[in-house]
Amino acid sequence: MLWLVASPVQDVHKVVSDFDSRYQHARSLKAVFFEAYRDGKGGVSADSGTVYFSRPGRMRWEYESPETKLFLVDGTNVWFYVPADHTVSRAKLSQSSDWRTPLALLAGKADLAKLCGRIELAQPPSPGSAEPATSPDDAGSTTLRCIPRESPESETIHDVLLSVNPDGFLTRLVIQQAGNASTEFRFANWQQDISIPEVKFHFEPPPGVAVVDEQSLADTIR
Repeated sequence: MLWLVASPVQDVHKVVSDFDSRYQHARSLKAVFFEAYRDGKGGVSADSGTVYFSRPGRMRWEYESPETKLFLVDGTNVWFYVPADHTVSRAKLSQSSDWRTPLALLAGKADLAKLCGRIELAQPPSPGSAEPATSPDDAGSTTLRCIPRESPESETIHDVLLSVNPDGFLTRLVIQQAGNASTEFRFANWQQDISIPEVKFHFEPPPGVAVVDEQSLADTIR
């Protein structure tokens, strides 16, 4: 049973409904993203690029700065490719614990009730020094705290903060992990139901590039 904690300031049910409705009706999505990983000990790494989502359950993260990388979910496998390393990591989607895979809900049937045991209002996370300036997409956003349902992942993920703007688009997501570590995503310039070439969601290792099968890609990408 999902618990929604109501508030006189903002109807949590409405925010969740707007979010679910936006992504349940989207056939494809594209956005620019900023990503920051904090290790809980003062270390911070930041990346940015463009992300694509397509039903059913496919994602393509094109990292552009500071290094070219590709993270791709084709519906069956999860691929991670760093051209400079000349190596591709591959894992079955069902076996991957990479922190991006919960975002597959944006490319499948969005349903926060499947991810959260409880949802409540929260204060927006404090901005970090590595973050970009607030974009127009953030205007009027409401932040929700998702307490994950009990699962092997919930032992390492304490909670998830989601900021949703009045149009139902996700503008910020923070996955708070054990040891004060966190992974944060900022999204802007959402485009919905655009034409995305099918080839975007297929990956063929370039000639001469070794493929390493991993049980999980969570540690590979760090």
